[in-house]
Amino acid sequence: MTTRAGFVALIGEPNAGKSTLTNQMVGAKVSIVTHKVQTTRARIRGVALQGESQIVFVDTPGLFRPRRRLDRAMVAAAWGGAADADIIVLMIEAHRGVTKGVEAILEGLEEIGKGRKIALAINKIDRVKSEVLLALSKDLNERYDFVETFMISAEKGHGCAHLKEWIAGELPEGPWLYPEDQIADLPMRMIAAEITREKLTLRLHQELPYQMTVETEQWEERKDGSARVDQMIYVMRDGHKGIVLGNKGETIKAVSKAAREELEEFMGRRIHLFLQVKVRPNWLEEKERYSEMGLDFRDGNT
Repeated sequence: MTTRAGFVALIGEPNAGKSTLTNQMVGAKVSIVTHKVQTTRARIRGVALQGESQIVFVDTPGLFRPRRRLDRAMVAAAWGGAADADIIVLMIEAHRGVTKGVEAILEGLEEIGKGRKIALAINKIDRVKSEVLLALSKDLNERYDFVETFMISAEKGHGCAHLKEWIAGELPEGPWLYPEDQIADLPMRMIAAEITREKLTLRLHQELPYQMTVETEQWEERKDGSARVDQMIYVMRDGHKGIVLGNKGETIKAVSKAAREELEEFMGRRIHLFLQVKVRPNWLEEKERYSEMGLDFRDGNT
């Protein structure tokens, strides 16, 4: 049997369902999923197998109009992920249709799409009627020459197997890029930090999730097979630190418990997780923070 392997970039606006689809395809949680937009910061790679094909999904940050250095670095990472991929899948939310953001992405595809297979995946199909779906599909295919169009629900799994089979058959022939049992190519330290950041994002509201970051400072393997993980949560103001800690430390305790439980399930072993919060007013302008997130600091330049 001929083996195939390659990279598939999922692109779209924030909250289009890219992280949910990545997790659905991989069969395990490798990407942050929250109801808040712009939660994926780096290009997270999830590895899925389909027959003799190994599919490396690049879950890119959502494409949006950037305002800050971090925003610009995230958008550059998204387009960079698309430019490096063998196949690009543009994800559109069925109920939102062709927004100004989608129009801007279609313009960007004109530049990087040459010589590349670009498919359309209309997501959240359970939210609209079939005639609306058909009209949206027709409109989008008139705007751009997609090689295939898929109707899916990433959350419920509808249509995802068909999309996965198609991708597997379209990848270039060649040896697999990762060991058979590997499901993500992010280092465990970064996955652990992402898990904690997700729990914080789900727990906190308004702007704060975008003004904090989590880093795994130390990972100590213990003789009994468990691991001690020390993480630092950086926030921009003293008031933010109080919010993250919560009344009598309740918030940070709940976040730590939820993150530890998910990390233990992900790794299949005992984890001792210790969280600290530090005020760092200018972390958004520090090169080291971007390296920890897997982003290029220079991409944030205006």
